[in-house]
Amino acid sequence: MAIPPAQVDVLVWGGGTGGVAAALQAARGGATVLLLTPGPWLGGMVSAAGVCAPDGNELTPWQTGLWGAFLRELQRREPEGLDHNWVSCFGYRPATAETLLREWCSAEPLLHWSAGARVTGAHRQGRRLTALDVEIAGEAHRIQLQVVIDGSDRGDLLPICDASYRQGWEAQELWQEPSAPLQARLDQDPFFAEHPLQSPTWVVMGQLADEAGAGTMPGLQTAGPATLPPPFEQADQAFGLERTISYGRLPGGLVMLNWPLHGNDWHGHGLELLELEAADGPIGAAMQAHSLAFAHALEQASEGWLKPAACFPTAGGLGASAVSGPSPLALMPYWREGRRLVGHTVVLEQHLLPLGGGESQGPLPWDGTGALDAVAVGNYANDHHYPGPDWPLATKSIRWGGRWSGTPFTVPYRALLSADFDNLLAADKCFSVSHMANGATRLQPLILNIGQAAGAAAALAVQRGLPPCDLPVRELQERLIHDRLSPAAVLPLWDTPWHAGDWADRQLLLLESPDLLQGDGQLQRRVARANDPRAGAAESGEAAWRGTVQPDGQGGFLFSTGSTAWPLITLEPGLNRWLQDLERPTTTTLVGCLNPWGPWLRASRLAGD
Repeated sequence: MAIPPAQVDVLVWGGGTGGVAAALQAARGGATVLLLTPGPWLGGMVSAAGVCAPDGNELTPWQTGLWGAFLRELQRREPEGLDHNWVSCFGYRPATAETLLREWCSAEPLLHWSAGARVTGAHRQGRRLTALDVEIAGEAHRIQLQVVIDGSDRGDLLPICDASYRQGWEAQELWQEPSAPLQARLDQDPFFAEHPLQSPTWVVMGQLADEAGAGTMPGLQTAGPATLPPPFEQADQAFGLERTISYGRLPGGLVMLNWPLHGNDWHGHGLELLELEAADGPIGAAMQAHSLAFAHALEQASEGWLKPAACFPTAGGLGASAVSGPSPLALMPYWREGRRLVGHTVVLEQHLLPLGGGESQGPLPWDGTGALDAVAVGNYANDHHYPGPDWPLATKSIRWGGRWSGTPFTVPYRALLSADFDNLLAADKCFSVSHMANGATRLQPLILNIGQAAGAAAALAVQRGLPPCDLPVRELQERLIHDRLSPAAVLPLWDTPWHAGDWADRQLLLLESPDLLQGDGQLQRRVARANDPRAGAAESGEAAWRGTVQPDGQGGFLFSTGSTAWPLITLEPGLNRWLQDLERPTTTTLVGCLNPWGPWLRASRLAGD
């Protein structure tokens, strides 16, 4: 085992998606970086936790930064493409993501990664953290540092560093969030004490035994609900057995079992889920047994169509760096929520909600000097996981491109900065956000880009000789927009996809002149961009399809070719605008990728003349 450096510019703790993003971006920015992970894999949600059908940031205007680079590299590495399930427009194998992240990190000479690590203590001088005590493979080390980043799902560093944090529910009276419960209900209903956090899931992988095609489960007489044993008897009632299984289908017939409807979400514990070793002890064992039981129930009901898929190595506890294998269980749970930093500001539910109808977005954040403070863009609709009925949430969805998508919002830099320490940043879902808003900010794409912003800020602060809290946000924004490898949007522009030649110019234009936005968050007509429906980005595996597009009058579209008809969706602004203008059936040639498990044709553009 390589000995970790005794002194670094930036120390990143945690195997979360945001942690690896922060470490990578800080090293790319010229800082020496030590990344410490408790487990043997990088990436958290996107690989080690097996959540390989990402939600959010699916439209091409939001496919920027490390998320966009990650997505396009996955498209290149998965020969079958990414169109395999109906929960997401993207599905990939966990090992593909892990290999990619390791290659990216290995390419950075300033980045040192130590797995099997544990933080045992912190040292401070005033408002500055100076060192962390860590244990790696049983050996104690003290690491001197300039900047600390918590890149864990559950905010592991916050209590160790004695940084202020929040956990659990907040009453509506505190911030006037429309979907938060009133204080009286929090006080009277035991549900809130029993379920203070969103329920996690220990993902388990299955493998489809027959790849004859969508719509056919060999040996089954019906694709409707089956007879499943308790506690899963209602798991397939809403969608039928086949759709329940294929929800998270991945390349090669691999299946991500992360099913929220009476499936393998874990509702059995409260705040003890935040204990650092929770996954390694009885809690983790119970979560694993629950997920394995769910997989077994589906295997039995499908008469062997679904079988276990041993695609993860087996770790001797998440704290071990040595692994063996293989196992169908992910290496770590999918933590949806943990401790949340008390920052210089807090992202609330109303910051996520669109200011107007149509293609509008949440209000833009401003700092105390009157500067725009946004450093990352998300768009997930908001989603909370607890036992029982879905928690009612304020609507932030829009019909776009033939499907439902979430309206965009931004995360301010000040939400990544600790209120207690000048050199402590959060890079994962532990940043400063309310319990209600966490349901929209916890997803893989946004967390990758929040991690990128935190890492870029840390490197810039080291270069400038400033604590991160004193870094001018405009300098960080320009660094993100002009990043050589993964240029990242800091503001939402519905009409400007990542591949547009004027993408960076338009990001900078809005930073310079935010008055170009109308009161409802939409661009004024005089600066709106006219997109060509033939200009969508090309991708591997695409094909040309000749047929007839028929609008349904409610924002949906059907594409018919011969005797076959498919729902039609697009992620491209140009083609979306063309579809919205259709008033009658129109025959054309589309270029795109077919997903029979969606089922849909995901088109990127009209074929050229």
